[in-house]
Amino acid sequence: MNCPHCISPATKEQRKTTVLGYRTFRCSACRCTFNERTGTLFNYLEYPTDIVFLVVLWRLRYKLSLRDLAEMLLERGFVFTHEAVRDWEARFAPLLAEHLRVKRRGQVATSWYVDETYVKVQGKWCYLYRAIDRDGNLVDSRLSKKRDMDAAKQFFSQALAMVGSAPERVTTDGHDSYPRAIRETVGNDVVHRTNAYLNNRLEQDHRGIKQRYYPMRGFGSFTSASRFCRAFDEVRQFFRFRTTIQQKVSLAQQREMFRQRLDTLKATVLMA
Repeated sequence: MNCPHCISPATKEQRKTTVLGYRTFRCSACRCTFNERTGTLFNYLEYPTDIVFLVVLWRLRYKLSLRDLAEMLLERGFVFTHEAVRDWEARFAPLLAEHLRVKRRGQVATSWYVDETYVKVQGKWCYLYRAIDRDGNLVDSRLSKKRDMDAAKQFFSQALAMVGSAPERVTTDGHDSYPRAIRETVGNDVVHRTNAYLNNRLEQDHRGIKQRYYPMRGFGSFTSASRFCRAFDEVRQFFRFRTTIQQKVSLAQQREMFRQRLDTLKATVLMA
């Protein structure tokens, strides 16, 4: 293991471990002592990294409150407050989302369906712009305080940066800001369709964030709402078992795929 302080490979494992059981090392070059989590975002946590990871993942994926998660881990012998869960979500949900975004970059079809749905923040409605491709896979999502031309342009610019290429066709509802936003950000060559019925698949896809966010009764701040919505969509897409709309996946296959993807996600994020 290379030294996180001087990047020297001349390190030697020590006999003692940390309180949480992590291995310790000593660098012969700079004579610094460090452990397995030194230099990572998980350093100085009072709880094992895998426990914190599971708490953040469960918070995003399942309909659990902050207090529910704190209570569930009591059975495993870990005592922390709901405020600790809130802090872990704020610190590590963006890390998790960014890892998943990098993994799926460029893996989107050329036909997009774009729409916005409502999310309540501090008692006021905000607009969550979302896009999926023809197979139902996530293109991108972005929370905005307004539903106007600038918001639409920013969403398309972010989606293009995420995907890396322009779509051949974009389907939206009849909102006035979309035609110009598409021309100025995506280009004139894209085919733009405005039909509410063709966008039904995205309207149905909005159910994911709606069902997860309703039990929370809104968000306390725009920053936390934006962070949560993006991370939720990324986690939901990562654990999506169907790559096409009509694909059939048995329950046994879903369970096996879930285990494999969970192991992959742990190995990817916990080593960051």
